[in-house]
Amino acid sequence: MSVDAFLDTNILVYAVTSDVSQRPKRKKALEIIQTEDFAVSTQVLQEFYVIVTRKLSRPLTPGQALEWIEELAVFPCVATEVSLVKIAIEISVRYQTSYWDAAILAAAESMGAPRLYSEDLNHGQRYGSVEVVNPFMP
Repeated sequence: MSVDAFLDTNILVYAVTSDVSQRPKRKKALEIIQTEDFAVSTQVLQEFYVIVTRKLSRPLTPGQALEWIEELAVFPCVATEVSLVKIAIEISVRYQTSYWDAAILAAAESMGAPRLYSEDLNHGQRYGSVEVVNPFMP
């Protein structure tokens, strides 16, 4: 299976934020979710749940977060397995990134995604076959 893009956690978080100052990012995140053929990973969904229920200025209830996760479940989702952990470690060492960012890169690569939408890594940088795109850059 192959997808056109992989979404990092921050894209999903911006899609649900009610913070007025983040309105342009929310609009862009929702546009990506509605128009792209994308995948996520179990790691991304776990991080999403924790952030939106605990760290937003107006957090979602666990039920609201679960509704979002159920809607996202129609898209391909990469499970975190031992083989993915090993690849993520290799990526982390090779590119000097955090393990968590490397795990997202490994998941994106496993789905054949040429693009990773994220604001956490360097825009335009290639990590193997995956290029990082920060959709919030002017």
